[in-house]
Amino acid sequence: MAAAPRSPGFSTTIEALRLREWQIGPGEPMLVMDQFSADDFSLVVDDRADVHVNSKDGRFYLGWFPAGRPGTDREGWKIAVTGTAEVRGYRVSFDTETPADVVAAAVACALETSRQA
Repeated sequence: MAAAPRSPGFSTTIEALRLREWQIGPGEPMLVMDQFSADDFSLVVDDRADVHVNSKDGRFYLGWFPAGRPGTDREGWKIAVTGTAEVRGYRVSFDTETPADVVAAAVACALETSRQA
């Protein structure tokens, strides 16, 4: 007995094809900033009202640039973690219109991977 051949393409349901609503717009930046404690991080607001957060050891940096980071194309958030002699660090950037919830999730993930040395 031969098995029935599979039809090309994919199958789905009408429900799966319905449009979704996506969060857009910058949202509330305090969702990001509230993750940092004064015990472990330093916060500086500069003369442009940009906010800079650094870990006390200097290896983590978060910059929030509400009007866009100077010299970039609308970069609104910058996360950077300095590497070690053996492993490179990383940088992540988000647009000024990226929802703060998305940035907060990335920051939370980065903070969860840190530990006291």
